[in-house]
Amino acid sequence: MKLTFLGADREVTGSCTLLETGGHRILIDCGMEQGKDTYENADLPCAPGEIDAVLLTHAHIDHSGRIPYLYKNGYKGPIYSTDATMDLCGIMLEDSAHIQEQEAEWKNRKAQRSGRDLIEPDYTVEDALAVMAQFRAQPYGKRVPIVDGVEACFTDVGHLLGSASISLYITENGNTETIVFSGDIGNLNQPLLRDPQYLTDADYVVMESTYAGRSHGPKPDYVGELTEILQRTFDRGGNVVIPSFAVGRTQEMLYFIRQIKAEGRIRHHDGFEVYVDSPLASKSTNIFRENYSECYDEEALALVNKGENPLQFPNLRISETKEDSVAINADPNPKVIISASGMCDAGRIRHHLKHNLWREECTILFVGYQAGGSLGRALLEGIDEVKLFGETVQVNAEIAQMSGMSGHADNEGLLRWIHSFAPKPGFVFVNHGEDAACADFAKALQLEGYAAEAPYNGGEYILGGGQVHCVAPGNREKIAPKEPGTSTAPEGYKSRRAAAAYERLVNMGKRLMVVIEHNRGGANKDLARFASQIASLCDKWDR
Repeated sequence: MKLTFLGADREVTGSCTLLETGGHRILIDCGMEQGKDTYENADLPCAPGEIDAVLLTHAHIDHSGRIPYLYKNGYKGPIYSTDATMDLCGIMLEDSAHIQEQEAEWKNRKAQRSGRDLIEPDYTVEDALAVMAQFRAQPYGKRVPIVDGVEACFTDVGHLLGSASISLYITENGNTETIVFSGDIGNLNQPLLRDPQYLTDADYVVMESTYAGRSHGPKPDYVGELTEILQRTFDRGGNVVIPSFAVGRTQEMLYFIRQIKAEGRIRHHDGFEVYVDSPLASKSTNIFRENYSECYDEEALALVNKGENPLQFPNLRISETKEDSVAINADPNPKVIISASGMCDAGRIRHHLKHNLWREECTILFVGYQAGGSLGRALLEGIDEVKLFGETVQVNAEIAQMSGMSGHADNEGLLRWIHSFAPKPGFVFVNHGEDAACADFAKALQLEGYAAEAPYNGGEYILGGGQVHCVAPGNREKIAPKEPGTSTAPEGYKSRRAAAAYERLVNMGKRLMVVIEHNRGGANKDLARFASQIASLCDKWDR
């Protein structure tokens, strides 16, 4: 069998790995990159139509966001995930497509004025909606056949509603070996969700390292810490603006605020309003409410069993329209504003930052990971001013961060997860972490007696009989930092997005060859008609 690493390799986002076995190709995750790119990515080494199956660890866009792109370029196979992941992808992929369409429209208006070539989005809302018919929802703990010689099992990993580690049981030449893909390993004691479930058997492991080398510290008093931030900000007459991922972190914040309100912890502002300014967050909150039985922890289930909604409380306002969003900042009363995106790089949060960052009485509260190169990371690192919608905005607000607030396991949690395998896996691939974190964690595992490596993007490995051989090292050259006034692309690099239409055409050509092969042995009259249709297309477009 062969593994090719195609995303989140010595980087945190864009998770994607290709497994080839028995003549079949299987993708594990197909995510979108977010934030700064460290290494230039390798292309998918085959046309999307030549992939046999896709397996998803969870719904976050950095793991699922390129799936409609596969569909648009010819992928028509099954997509395996848990029920909750399928439900969340149903709204998240549509939202991602909508953002891309808006971005392409904006860039094309500028391109028309300057005479440059137009671009097209990686995929459209129509693509995102259509690909959902290919999802095949699976329960936790059940082995399901994927292709001949490959079975999969999903295990709750406690990172997001429906998140999973995926065990693949691969039989070649009568011998069965197991590869485990960790997905994003959850933090302990998160609100709503169960703790990660640990696995014991694997010949090979591909595991994340987002917080390798870092500790979340002792279990934080999330409710107490949030109460203090709300109290001092409201006492100053300011707003608490929370950049938050619409799926996962937003629901956790609602869970905490429900408890704060129920226990009357805020003095003199007990009726404060909370605005969730994100249609996506509203839809995902409904999905969280519907998928409680398989995913909630004991504390959250106890509330449900008592007839209480753990994500509902007085003065919770959902802003669906742009008009609703604009009205929030016209209200002078101290309030909480929860809005996406979590790293401040897109979405309505940027409007709220424009209205609140310059106000000393306000607080910008970060409650999630901020990737290098994102606006959120820059604010945490103390930048004095930012550009928002062409306007320079001073950073006068308090910048705060919830300690230990992470959906990812820290270094101790990562070690706890890998130590659960007995005996040790024959080899551990470390990915989904920043460059140094991946390398250092792999070295730490080596010191413990594991065979481990942090692969580079495009790296190819042959696995079998407990042995691992690297046949292509991948791209080890970092993308040069951008000089002022220059393009971010290295010399000779052609933007995938700018060439998206031609790339799609090439993929359709490859898919046509697959379809032709599928018609081998068909009736002569059908084959003749098929050939005539192809000939007509060639006559029309040959130049």
